[in-house]
Amino acid sequence: MASRAAFIDYSMPCDPLYSSMMKTLLRTLLYLALIVWLGAEIFFPVVAAITFMSLSGDTHTAGTIVGQLLRILHGMGLVSGMVALALLALFPAWGIYKPRSVLAPMALVVLMIGCTVYSQFAIIPAMERDRIAAGGSIDAADTSNPNRVDFNKLHNRSEHVEEAILFLGLATVVFVARAESA
Repeated sequence: MASRAAFIDYSMPCDPLYSSMMKTLLRTLLYLALIVWLGAEIFFPVVAAITFMSLSGDTHTAGTIVGQLLRILHGMGLVSGMVALALLALFPAWGIYKPRSVLAPMALVVLMIGCTVYSQFAIIPAMERDRIAAGGSIDAADTSNPNRVDFNKLHNRSEHVEEAILFLGLATVVFVARAESA
């Protein structure tokens, strides 16, 4: 007696309406992941600037607030990045994009994740060590204090890394749009 599975025809295409709706849903999830991450990257400097203007006399408090917001931004970025990367990796198997068309966006998302990890787990802890070593408030330390000098260098690097994430994200959007037409 033949098994029941032998009589199921797996080559039959599924309902085209269902397939179209699933593809739309999955693309929407990709777009949302990119929107959340890039939106936060664009919004963050505005919030940081407003925080520092509002608390101009207390840069330590402003820095603490901005540091916490940056940690949240990185968490959102890592989750969004993993979602985007997983979807891009699976899209060719699901017939949504051609395999070659997702290579560039996937590489860019990996770079974005790498930059986010670097900022979150290397730059921010080093800045925190410098702040503590400088006495708790970086602004209270003399401008020639090695901890303050290193803190300022790391702060500058952090800004460049966040800018890189934003530009890589914009490039990712362009390549995803190209994949749509491929």
